[in-house]
Amino acid sequence: MPLTKAGREYKACCPFHTEKTASFWVSPEKQFYHCFGCGAHGTALRFLMEYDHMSFPEAVEDLAGRLGLPIPREAGNPADAQNAPLYELMGRVARFYGETLTQDARAGEYLRRRGLGGETVQRFMLGYAPDAWNAVLSRFGAHESERQRLAAAGLIIERGNGRPEGHYDRFRDRIMFPIRDSRGRVIAFGGRVIDRGEPKYLNSPETALFHKGHELYGLYESRTGGGSFKRLLVVEGYMDVVRLHQAGITYAVATLGTATTAEHLKRIFRLVREVVFAFDGDRAGRSAAWRALQHALPEAREGREIRFLFLPEGHDPDSLVGAEGREAFESRLEGALPLSEYLIRELSGQSDITHADGRARLAEAARPLVARIPPGVYRELLIGRVAEVIGLPAARLEALWQDGAAPPAAPAPVPPPRAGRSAGRGSLVRQALARLVRFPSAATAVTDGERKGLEGCTEPGADLLRALLDDLRARPLQISAQVLERWRDKPGGEHLGRLLEREAMLDDAEASAVELRAALEKLADLTREQRLSALAAQSRTGRLNDAELKEFQMLMSRKSLRGDKSGPQ
Repeated sequence: MPLTKAGREYKACCPFHTEKTASFWVSPEKQFYHCFGCGAHGTALRFLMEYDHMSFPEAVEDLAGRLGLPIPREAGNPADAQNAPLYELMGRVARFYGETLTQDARAGEYLRRRGLGGETVQRFMLGYAPDAWNAVLSRFGAHESERQRLAAAGLIIERGNGRPEGHYDRFRDRIMFPIRDSRGRVIAFGGRVIDRGEPKYLNSPETALFHKGHELYGLYESRTGGGSFKRLLVVEGYMDVVRLHQAGITYAVATLGTATTAEHLKRIFRLVREVVFAFDGDRAGRSAAWRALQHALPEAREGREIRFLFLPEGHDPDSLVGAEGREAFESRLEGALPLSEYLIRELSGQSDITHADGRARLAEAARPLVARIPPGVYRELLIGRVAEVIGLPAARLEALWQDGAAPPAAPAPVPPPRAGRSAGRGSLVRQALARLVRFPSAATAVTDGERKGLEGCTEPGADLLRALLDDLRARPLQISAQVLERWRDKPGGEHLGRLLEREAMLDDAEASAVELRAALEKLADLTREQRLSALAAQSRTGRLNDAELKEFQMLMSRKSLRGDKSGPQ
């Protein structure tokens, strides 16, 4: 990204949305970026996570590698160093399969017949496992320690007698599809028969490197392909992924011989906001789609799109994109069914909704499915869609699903005597939080007495203020970016980021420390006033116990010493 100097900061056109006028700002002092157009914001780590679609550990490793810094790892967490020999072995075997592909005319002709070009073959590191029982074993397993690594990597199978001739290659006479992790390291293989044979596809077993319920074939290639990465298209086969990428649909991935799992969905939505599942239109495809829907429900929420595409009879993604090309295939994606409509369509097909019995059956079938969706706007809209189909008001349907009328609303709380606000500057809590985020070292100047004054404060955001202040006093930080990264996955972390992007006027560390302590003092006064009002109201009923009476007298005495004649009478 080309950054242009603008005072103490830098600006550029935002990489996260299309714009002609620069609204993306980077502050070296804050170690923070913010787009005033789309709201994207964060630290260097978050930028890598959003722009290059890295996980948090990958972003840390990337930045540490640029600076030549070692990466601290949690005690007891298996480091990559432990599995380094397996990663190295898998890479060498993948290169061996690639070499044998160039030497085997039959395997090369098969790939050409399937429409794959040389560039695609190289990009996906496709190879060929020779038609022999010991090609890999003889090349990489001369010693017992090497055979143990081959077995641990799932490349050979032991017959059980422990002798070299007691092992044989897992993959034989197959086109090999290396499966790579997010860093591009080979962690497993998928092998497809060339002619006829069973099974058609053979995958590596579960190993220390490979957990098939977590991995997606083609995800590394999708992230590094340079094309659009705003959505992922989930298909079922290796060849489907490779052929779609060759056609320019570089966001296709596949599950690895398993149905779509909850872990797959979580991983997808850490990277993109839209996923389309493509299934064959036959009975097996519809069954797979319904299983995918059930796993997707807990991940369905506002801001995400989950859609389902059913292909014409007799076609899979590989053959269809070959027959009609990229543009026609992608036009089908635009018409894919949203999750809500697919759910309604399937449930309607199981019941005759022209009469009351069928509509009641649909409502009962939808109930446990909707219950799996997190509370929020999306869930409410889906309830409304089900209610529309069965002909009931949405509120009535939801009440019936809850087995009775909703409980009566709780009485509104009595408002505090006055709001903890300062004219034109937001609440006192917000002022204190903004100063802590902008100048975290200010926390070390807060005394124990000033911190104690926050106990009992019920202002909105007070819990976050107490937690942040305690954390920064116990583990001091120096810059805003450190605060954001420490609180990245904690409750309130996003709120702290929004505070930093809005509080641009806070540029004086010493003044902010003074203002922080002043805000804490005002919050303590407000908390005591609220407590005094509550005790005064309670005293009029004659129900103060000895401790409460003593507290009431102490607060009244303190108020009198401060010369404040207002307050409870």
